[in-house]
Amino acid sequence: MKKYTKSIAAAVAALAIFVTTNANAQTASEPTNPSRQKLGVGINAGIPTNDGSSFALGADLRYQVDIDRQLSIPITTGFTSIFNKDIGNVSVANFNYIPAKAGLKVFFSDSGSGAYGLAEAGAAFSTNKGGGTWFTYSPAIGYAWSNGLDLGVKYEGLTKSSVNNGYVGLRLAYGFKL
Repeated sequence: MKKYTKSIAAAVAALAIFVTTNANAQTASEPTNPSRQKLGVGINAGIPTNDGSSFALGADLRYQVDIDRQLSIPITTGFTSIFNKDIGNVSVANFNYIPAKAGLKVFFSDSGSGAYGLAEAGAAFSTNKGGGTWFTYSPAIGYAWSNGLDLGVKYEGLTKSSVNNGYVGLRLAYGFKL
């Protein structure tokens, strides 16, 4: 599993390099949409799927390159904490991680805004002692307004050595054209 998550992390990094080095070549192809790059800042809150956890809270930074008006490639990182419940008098540490994900975002209209579907996958690097690297995936649906506001519903799943964790949550974000 460790080799698998390192491969995923390497693939995310390679995709990031590919997208950023080819961004200038893509800009000239559609003069009606000159800014094909966006940077979004978001907050996430949700309900964990694990019975031993109470809620999830995080923030993220998403770099997005628009391939055309309906298809984008997002690259996301940030910090998320899944807050665990105490067991009796024993305090259980929260599960904290830094995700590194890449994926595809598909708008259902050709305007470059409106309803969309999103799928991302990558690695989650635990900041807990001995937490290691987890595989993470995140399907989502949402709505992006043309003014930059973005609201989505997502599931973020994490898995490592047959241990699963995750949450169902909301993401509220604002995107800036670069």
